[in-house]
Formats: sequence, C-alpha cells, structure tokens
Amino acid sequence: MIVVTAAGGQTGRAVVRALRARDLPVRAVVGRRGPRPELEELGADVVVAELTQPLAWSGVLAGADALYLIWPNFDPDEAEGATALFAEARRAGVGRVVYHSVLRPQAHSMPHHTAKDRAQEALDRAGVAWRVLQPCAYAQNLDEEVQRAADTGVLRSFWGLRTAQSLVDVADVGESAAVLLTEDGLDGGTFEVAGPEPLTAPRMAELIGEALGREVVAEDVIPAGDVPVSYRARCRRLMLDHYRAHGFVGSPRVATALLGRPPRSYAEHLADVLASA
Repeated sequence: MIVVTAAGGQTGRAVVRALRARDLPVRAVVGRRGPRPELEELGADVVVAELTQPLAWSGVLAGADALYLIWPNFDPDEAEGATALFAEARRAGVGRVVYHSVLRPQAHSMPHHTAKDRAQEALDRAGVAWRVLQPCAYAQNLDEEVQRAADTGVLRSFWGLRTAQSLVDVADVGESAAVLLTEDGLDGGTFEVAGPEPLTAPRMAELIGEALGREVVAEDVIPAGDVPVSYRARCRRLMLDHYRAHGFVGSPRVATALLGRPPRSYAEHLADVLASA
C-alpha cells in the first residue's frame, strides 16, 4: 500500500491516478474532511490527517510500503514538518520514501526552494530508503491565463518576456512519481522532471495563437510595490522575480527516461485546455 499526502491537490490527484492505473492500493491523505469524489472514484482509501501533527501518523503509515510526501505550496512549516514525517516513516517501518521537491532547490533566492533544500538534507539523514522528485513549473499553473488570452488576445506574463520555463504537464509528474514509488534500483536518487522545450512568454503566445487560429501577443506585467511580508505572497513574488531574472529551465532527459517516452509538449497541453473551454 502506498500513502500519498496532500492527495486532494492537483499533484496528489495526479500521483493517485497514476498509481491506481497500475492497480496499486493507495491511501490518499487529505487535510480536511469533506467529499473527495475524484479520489473515491479512483478507488483510493481517503483518510484525514494533519501534516503538522506527525505523532498522529502512526496509524496512517501502518502497513505502508511507500510514502509520497507532498507538502502544501508556500507553507512556512515545510522543512520542519517534512523532517518530522520522515522520522515517523522510519518508526513505522515504511520501506520507501519519495519526497516531492522542486527543480533547483538550491536557488535560495526563493524561500520555498530553501525549505525544500533543507527537507532534502533531512531526508538524507532520516535512516530510510529514499528518492526525490524535482519537477519544473507545471503547464497547468498557467491555464487561467491561457483562457484569458483566448478571450482577450493577450497573454499576461508575470515573469517577463525574455526568460523561459520548461513547463511540465502534471500528468507526467504523476507518472514519474509512480515510477519512483514502485521500481527498484533508484534509491538515493534525485530526479528532475522538466518539459521538452524552454518556453518564453512570446513563444507561448505564439502557440496559443496557432491553436486558436488568430494572433495572441504576450504582455509583460511588471510587479509594483515592495516584496510582501506574508510568507505565501513573499514566496510567490520572489519566485516570479527569479523567473524574470534567470528563467526556470531544465532538461527533459530524466523525464524521458522515467516515462519511457518524451514528456508532453506544451502544444499538446494547450489542445486539451482549449478543447475543454
């Protein structure tokens, strides 16, 4: 049985979907009570547990062969909380821990990357068999902007017009996670998962325009004011500042090896998004 945390989010659902497609039993952990129709329809055992209370996890982890630890985005407790859960996984005898990190966690200009870097260091000391997945930014994160661009003819870019991102489809992230959770010979490895091409905002606008059959242009949206104080808003602002200055590009070679095929292109993702509009 495989435990997946934060299973109600887009990453968690993708991982659960990939595991259930392999007919593997999954315990899907969510933070709040309430209907979870997609997880239930997939046949997952849905349980409620708070990530910041690791002592309550002995029952959740009982009998688990593997744990996929996803921490909620932009949460200031990630480094300490993940460290505590790694220790709980060791006490519970979990055979394999896979941590959901991020591409380039050593980029400490972004606080949430620093937290994931610290968590990876703790995982290496945790006394468990481990693997780490380091995905690039998701193609799905920009779907609302794509829909807006389809309506207005303008794609807003909050990371400038010059630098690129290797956007990856979250379905490929889920499939890659399933490989790390189930296949032998990968312990102690960190695996970057990036899309097949670096995309600037103008190139994305061009692809959207091609899919729509009309012109779409990219517009630079420059942030105003000081960096926010709240952790979540600060993380988001500093992340976009980093993307604007340096981009966020990775190689697709590791994803291709894990998936046994090239990762999905942004054009393929766009076709799905615009077809569902």
